[in-house]
Amino acid sequence: MSEAFVHPTAEVEPSAVVGPGTRVWRHAQVRAGARVGAGCIVGKGVFVDAGVVIGARCKLQNGALVYRGATLEEGVFVGPGAIVTNDRVPRAVNPDGSPKGEADWEVGRTLVRRGASLGAGAVVVAGVTIGAWAMVGAGAVVTRDVPDHGLVVGNPARLVGWVCRCGRRVAGAGMTCERCEAGG
Repeated sequence: MSEAFVHPTAEVEPSAVVGPGTRVWRHAQVRAGARVGAGCIVGKGVFVDAGVVIGARCKLQNGALVYRGATLEEGVFVGPGAIVTNDRVPRAVNPDGSPKGEADWEVGRTLVRRGASLGAGAVVVAGVTIGAWAMVGAGAVVTRDVPDHGLVVGNPARLVGWVCRCGRRVAGAGMTCERCEAGG
């Protein structure tokens, strides 16, 4: 696999790791301690926060924001403008009015399992798990866990069906569509 490509306008901090064959496009930022796997695409204006872990062959479309505490397993798709948050109780100041600092909040952990997709403009609230091969519809706000192969839409996101590994709708969790069963 070829060496990683980082566009001259992108910023990859020195302690970040970008895997071979990964392409980091214009104005993207990959913070210290982040790990981006092999063969990924990090689109224009994407923000990958400190300590984020992104598996191999993921695609983060333009303007996606993935904050500290997030782990994306291999093959995850993050649509344009999607956000993976990290703070369930955000405040700029403490109760005494002093500015909040690093020690004044707890990073929420969020896991997006293998092959899952987050649609354009989706928001994933800290502390949830998106199951393997699940699909989050465009603009959905995910406030609770999504099962493997689950299809969720809306605000708050609700389960409306199931999807095959290829993304087509199926009748139940873990099922495959006719096209995939036929090997195609």
